[in-house]
Amino acid sequence: MAPGAMSRGNDWTKSLSDAQPVPYWLDDPGRPRPEAALTGAATCDLLVVGGGYSGLWTALIAKERDPGRDVVLIEGREVGWAASGRNGGFCAASLTHGLSNGLTRWPDEIHQLEELGARNLDAIEDAVARHGLDCDFERTGEIDVATEPYQARELKDWYAEIRAKGLAEGIEYLDADAVRAQVDSPTFRAGLWDRRGVAMVNPAKLVWGLKRACLALGVRVYEHTPALTLKPYGAGMAVRTPYGGVRARTVALGTNVFPNLVRRVRSYTVPVYDYALMTEPLSAGQLASIGWHNRQGLGDSANQFHYFRLTRDNRVLWGGYDAVYPYGGRVRAEYDDRPETYAKLARHFFTCFPQLEGVRFTHAWGGAIDTCSRFSAFFGTAHRGKVAYAAGYTGLGVGATRFGAEVMLDLLAGERTERTGLEMVRRKPLPFPPEPFAWTGIALTKWSLARADTHDGRRNLWLRTMDRLGLGFDS
Repeated sequence: MAPGAMSRGNDWTKSLSDAQPVPYWLDDPGRPRPEAALTGAATCDLLVVGGGYSGLWTALIAKERDPGRDVVLIEGREVGWAASGRNGGFCAASLTHGLSNGLTRWPDEIHQLEELGARNLDAIEDAVARHGLDCDFERTGEIDVATEPYQARELKDWYAEIRAKGLAEGIEYLDADAVRAQVDSPTFRAGLWDRRGVAMVNPAKLVWGLKRACLALGVRVYEHTPALTLKPYGAGMAVRTPYGGVRARTVALGTNVFPNLVRRVRSYTVPVYDYALMTEPLSAGQLASIGWHNRQGLGDSANQFHYFRLTRDNRVLWGGYDAVYPYGGRVRAEYDDRPETYAKLARHFFTCFPQLEGVRFTHAWGGAIDTCSRFSAFFGTAHRGKVAYAAGYTGLGVGATRFGAEVMLDLLAGERTERTGLEMVRRKPLPFPPEPFAWTGIALTKWSLARADTHDGRRNLWLRTMDRLGLGFDS
């Protein structure tokens, strides 16, 4: 969306002067107190490692399937402190990081995957109601917007393709006038509105609500309890923690971007840092100037894309564009704050919404996403089926982690289900190479994607080669 353009007088620079470098969602006086750390030895039927969405859904569903099962969940810091509490709050039905990615990789399963994804999102909505999860859940849908002529042509062609394949139910094509009637930006040229396939949530409130629901069902939750080692112990597994340990019949790993306790899984993911801004609440006049009456989430169609949405109190979250891979794939707190990206995002925000000139940002933050080479989650087991894992959600895990939790529980039960029979579940992505090859390849891919954005979407030889290898980076 003409990222080099600036608003009149460069006033956007003033918008960041009061922005706090902390995630908006976690900066909440209602944030619950953490549970005590584990001290001494514990035993259980199922140990869940990781207190984000992946781990919490696993623990909750395990108790719902079998209320008598003894479940323990351990979290290295506090539940939701990482990606689950820092994301944009787009809870998507897609299990495949979007329909395009799924259709490219699993064309024979795509209708089944879309149906499973729709059922999964419905199940999340049901759980929100059943457990009283106060997380600002809104089934608004999402609009993919085109900001360049070639993107508008591609959106129209894509809509025709999915209609022909019977995959366009609930999706509406919007021309320039129609999309601007929904959300008014001078940069918008067309859009695809998925009316039912995405919900907006407050991500931190969702994770805190899941924690409360787990505790209410009898899950024992220990925070500030990192898992240090994972080893076989008798007929089960043993996990060592700083002040004790847990012996369990089975273990589910929901650690995602952090080093997996099964070492051979680590090469399948790398951390990529994503950044976001949050505005002050818009006034009635400011909100009227951009429309947005239906409160959809939005994302633009570039490779280096932005995602944006309204909060319950009419702030605008604006994130994306830069995706930063640190050399060596290390996850460090120092990477969570990146002023040069905040400045870039602020400039882009006022290019998109010049009518909001003068609005200020209250929060600016970043964090790591676990990315894999096929851009959607992968699954597996270790230690003769006593350990299961799911990882690689690549930024679309708010909804898909619940599906991943069910896959892990199916795998631990040794059950052949509709989920475990999927090629998506049975096959792994290609692993990333060691350094310096990983950094070089990712840097070249980022450069190529940025170049494609300025050359009418044309993919160079490097990207076409990645497509042929099944890597297919497109965002």
